[in-house]
Amino acid sequence: MSTLVLDTITGLSTATTITIGSTPVVSASATSMTIRGEGSAQTSIQQGLCKCWVQTPSGGTAADSFNHSGMTDNSTGNYTVAIANNMANDDYSVTISKIVGGSNRDANAESVATGNFIIVSTAASAVEDQTCFGTIHGDLA
Repeated sequence: MSTLVLDTITGLSTATTITIGSTPVVSASATSMTIRGEGSAQTSIQQGLCKCWVQTPSGGTAADSFNHSGMTDNSTGNYTVAIANNMANDDYSVTISKIVGGSNRDANAESVATGNFIIVSTAASAVEDQTCFGTIHGDLA
């Protein structure tokens, strides 16, 4: 087995593009890197990554998470999830879901801020503690 150790990879024909065979697979600039997606489309690595996720079981303690620094149990079915590395602004996308536990149950993001978001879970229009999941996509600060 061989080991390749280097600090910089530079494309031969274009300094910022790496090609495997005849297919350009990576293109980079100072603040962005794209990779070949499906077909011939390029997709931004930074934009396509999940920036934070959390599983919030009943009781207010995260079972597992990424880029999450803590959670506050505000009241029954209402949790503030703190983001460890803040988002650039409050225009990010939050997806909230829950474990299926019957009909008329829902989980939603009540509000978002650069450093946190609030999950509210309901059953038949009343707040209820449930296992919920939150995922963020957007730009880190």
